[in-house]
Amino acid sequence: MTDGHDGSRTIVGLARPRGRFPHVKVAGDLVFVSGTSSRRPDNTFAGVEVDELGTTRLDIRAQTRAVVENIERILHDVGATLSDVLQVTTYLTSMNDFGGYNEVYAEFFDENGPTRTTVAVHQLPHPHLLIEMQVIARNPHPRARDEGERP
Repeated sequence: MTDGHDGSRTIVGLARPRGRFPHVKVAGDLVFVSGTSSRRPDNTFAGVEVDELGTTRLDIRAQTRAVVENIERILHDVGATLSDVLQVTTYLTSMNDFGGYNEVYAEFFDENGPTRTTVAVHQLPHPHLLIEMQVIARNPHPRARDEGERP
Protein backbone atom coordinates (compact mmCIF):
# COMPACT_ATOMS: atom_id res chain seq x y z
CA MET A 1 0.00 0.00 0.00
CA THR A 2 1.18 3.53 -0.66
CA ASP A 3 -0.37 6.16 1.56
CA GLY A 4 -1.15 9.70 0.57
CA HIS A 5 -1.08 12.35 3.27
CA ASP A 6 -4.83 12.84 2.88
CA GLY A 7 -6.01 9.25 3.44
CA SER A 8 -5.61 8.26 -0.22
CA ARG A 9 -4.11 4.83 -0.92
CA THR A 10 -2.94 2.79 -3.86
CA ILE A 11 -2.79 -0.86 -2.86
CA VAL A 12 0.10 -3.09 -3.86
CA GLY A 13 -1.07 -6.40 -5.31
CA LEU A 14 -4.03 -4.93 -7.19
CA ALA A 15 -4.12 -3.64 -10.74
CA ARG A 16 -2.61 -0.16 -10.75
CA PRO A 17 -5.18 2.57 -11.47
CA ARG A 18 -5.19 3.66 -15.13
CA GLY A 19 -4.83 7.29 -14.15
CA ARG A 20 -3.68 9.51 -11.33
CA PHE A 21 -6.16 8.49 -8.63
CA PRO A 22 -6.09 6.14 -5.63
CA HIS A 23 -7.89 2.84 -5.13
CA VAL A 24 -9.39 4.22 -1.93
CA LYS A 25 -9.65 7.35 0.17
CA VAL A 26 -10.46 7.33 3.87
CA ALA A 27 -12.03 10.49 5.27
CA GLY A 28 -13.16 10.35 8.88
CA ASP A 29 -16.15 8.04 9.16
CA LEU A 30 -16.24 7.20 5.44
CA VAL A 31 -14.29 5.07 2.96
CA PHE A 32 -14.55 5.95 -0.75
CA VAL A 33 -13.53 3.24 -3.24
CA SER A 34 -12.75 4.40 -6.78
CA GLY A 35 -14.43 2.77 -9.75
CA THR A 36 -13.21 -0.83 -9.75
CA SER A 37 -13.23 -3.35 -12.60
CA SER A 38 -12.35 -7.03 -13.04
CA ARG A 39 -8.80 -6.10 -14.11
CA ARG A 40 -6.10 -8.23 -12.52
CA PRO A 41 -2.60 -7.05 -11.50
CA ASP A 42 -1.18 -8.52 -14.75
CA ASN A 43 -3.66 -6.36 -16.75
CA THR A 44 -5.78 -9.31 -17.85
CA PHE A 45 -9.48 -9.35 -17.03
CA ALA A 46 -11.58 -11.89 -15.18
CA GLY A 47 -14.59 -12.92 -17.24
CA VAL A 48 -12.86 -12.63 -20.62
CA GLU A 49 -12.06 -15.60 -22.85
CA VAL A 50 -10.50 -15.35 -26.30
CA ASP A 51 -10.36 -18.53 -28.40
CA GLU A 52 -7.68 -19.52 -30.93
CA LEU A 53 -9.56 -17.67 -33.70
CA GLY A 54 -9.76 -14.46 -31.69
CA THR A 55 -13.44 -14.76 -30.80
CA THR A 56 -14.02 -13.00 -27.49
CA ARG A 57 -16.54 -14.17 -24.89
CA LEU A 58 -17.38 -11.78 -22.06
CA ASP A 59 -19.02 -13.12 -18.89
CA ILE A 60 -20.94 -10.60 -16.75
CA ARG A 61 -21.21 -13.05 -13.84
CA ALA A 62 -17.46 -13.67 -13.66
CA GLN A 63 -16.72 -9.97 -14.09
CA THR A 64 -19.19 -8.96 -11.38
CA ARG A 65 -17.76 -11.50 -8.94
CA ALA A 66 -14.20 -10.30 -9.65
CA VAL A 67 -15.20 -6.65 -9.19
CA VAL A 68 -16.79 -7.33 -5.80
CA GLU A 69 -13.78 -9.41 -4.75
CA ASN A 70 -11.43 -6.57 -5.78
CA ILE A 71 -13.53 -4.13 -3.75
CA GLU A 72 -13.41 -6.53 -0.82
CA ARG A 73 -9.58 -6.54 -0.98
CA ILE A 74 -9.49 -2.74 -1.11
CA LEU A 75 -11.80 -2.46 1.90
CA HIS A 76 -9.77 -5.04 3.81
CA ASP A 77 -6.66 -2.89 3.35
CA VAL A 78 -8.31 -0.07 5.32
CA GLY A 79 -9.85 -2.37 7.94
CA ALA A 80 -13.35 -2.51 6.46
CA THR A 81 -15.44 -5.33 5.01
CA LEU A 82 -18.31 -5.66 2.56
CA SER A 83 -20.70 -5.42 5.52
CA ASP A 84 -19.47 -1.82 5.98
CA VAL A 85 -20.58 -0.81 2.47
CA LEU A 86 -23.29 1.86 2.57
CA GLN A 87 -23.78 2.70 -1.10
CA VAL A 88 -22.92 1.06 -4.44
CA THR A 89 -22.94 2.68 -7.86
CA THR A 90 -22.65 0.25 -10.76
CA TYR A 91 -21.93 1.08 -14.38
CA LEU A 92 -22.94 -1.52 -17.00
CA THR A 93 -22.16 -1.20 -20.69
CA SER A 94 -25.45 -2.95 -21.43
CA MET A 95 -28.63 -3.34 -19.41
CA ASN A 96 -28.94 -6.74 -21.12
CA ASP A 97 -26.37 -7.85 -18.51
CA PHE A 98 -28.50 -6.65 -15.58
CA GLY A 99 -29.87 -10.13 -14.76
CA GLY A 100 -26.46 -11.81 -14.51
CA TYR A 101 -25.03 -8.89 -12.57
CA ASN A 102 -28.00 -8.87 -10.19
CA GLU A 103 -27.68 -12.62 -9.63
CA VAL A 104 -24.03 -12.37 -8.54
CA TYR A 105 -24.61 -9.15 -6.58
CA ALA A 106 -27.15 -11.08 -4.47
CA GLU A 107 -24.38 -13.52 -3.44
CA PHE A 108 -22.74 -10.64 -1.55
CA PHE A 109 -25.55 -8.23 -0.60
CA ASP A 110 -29.26 -8.33 0.22
CA GLU A 111 -32.08 -5.95 1.20
CA ASN A 112 -30.30 -5.18 4.48
CA GLY A 113 -27.14 -4.17 2.66
CA PRO A 114 -26.13 -0.99 0.87
CA THR A 115 -28.27 1.29 -1.23
CA ARG A 116 -27.61 0.84 -4.93
CA THR A 117 -27.80 2.67 -8.22
CA THR A 118 -27.16 0.91 -11.54
CA VAL A 119 -26.79 2.82 -14.78
CA ALA A 120 -25.90 1.95 -18.36
CA VAL A 121 -22.95 3.75 -19.89
CA HIS A 122 -21.73 3.95 -23.45
CA GLN A 123 -18.35 2.40 -22.65
CA LEU A 124 -15.76 1.78 -19.95
CA PRO A 125 -11.96 2.27 -20.12
CA HIS A 126 -11.35 -1.07 -21.91
CA PRO A 127 -13.51 -2.79 -24.55
CA HIS A 128 -13.55 -6.06 -22.54
CA LEU A 129 -15.14 -4.41 -19.51
CA LEU A 130 -18.85 -4.96 -19.00
CA ILE A 131 -19.01 -3.54 -15.46
CA GLU A 132 -17.39 -1.11 -13.06
CA MET A 133 -18.47 -0.44 -9.49
CA GLN A 134 -17.66 2.23 -6.92
CA VAL A 135 -18.64 2.15 -3.28
CA ILE A 136 -18.90 4.28 -0.18
CA ALA A 137 -18.41 2.41 3.09
CA ARG A 138 -18.47 3.13 6.78
CA ASN A 139 -15.01 3.39 8.30
CA PRO A 140 -15.16 0.93 11.23
CA HIS A 141 -12.09 2.50 12.88
CA PRO A 142 -12.26 6.26 12.18
CA ARG A 143 -9.81 7.38 14.86
CA ALA A 144 -7.23 4.70 14.10
CA ARG A 145 -7.52 5.36 10.37
CA ASP A 146 -7.21 9.16 10.79
CA GLU A 147 -4.08 8.72 12.88
CA GLY A 148 -2.55 6.31 10.34
CA GLU A 149 -2.63 3.39 12.78
CA ARG A 150 -3.75 -0.16 12.10
CA PRO A 151 -6.91 -1.19 13.95
